[in-house]
Formats: sequence, C-alpha cells, structure tokens
Amino acid sequence: MQVHDKAARADGPPLLVDYWAAWCGPCRMMAPEFAKAAETLRHKARFAKIDTEQFASLSQRLQIRGIPLLILYANGQEVGRLSGARPANDIADFVRQHL
Repeated sequence: MQVHDKAARADGPPLLVDYWAAWCGPCRMMAPEFAKAAETLRHKARFAKIDTEQFASLSQRLQIRGIPLLILYANGQEVGRLSGARPANDIADFVRQHL
C-alpha cells in the first residue's frame, strides 16, 4: 500500500498506526482510547488507522498476527509494536517512550 509506506517514511512527527478490523471487539473497544491518545499527542505524533481486512496484503507483509496492533514509525523505520486493547494513557506513554 503506497500511501501507508509513504506516510511511514515521511519526515516529521512519528506515525502511530492502529491495525484493526470491524469484526474485532477489542479493536472497537480501543477506538475511543486511540482517539483520546491522538488528541493528547496531536502536536507530537501523527495517528492513523488501517483496516486489516481491507488491506490484507499489507497485514501479511507486516506479519500482523493479531489485532488490535499499534505500530509506531519514526524516521522511516518501525520503532515499536504494542499489541492488545490499551487505554489512552498506555498508548500515549508508548509513543512518548520513542519521541
């Protein structure tokens, strides 16, 4: 997926991507927490969501085995993964660790 790869390589703030699917209960449960973390860090990081069902080839390439999964990209590289549904504070702390 070219847009995903371009955004991950872009200069500027780190990019945190939430890999999720509509059928996933924990993914839906975490969605408002992800939004809260995005608001908290709006000037320090970029946030995006990718539907793993819609972009199955990307999920396969990234070796995503379970969702929800957060992957943080900085300076064009993957710098960390955080799996499972998490509260906003955990998500924000994860990003801050890599700033």
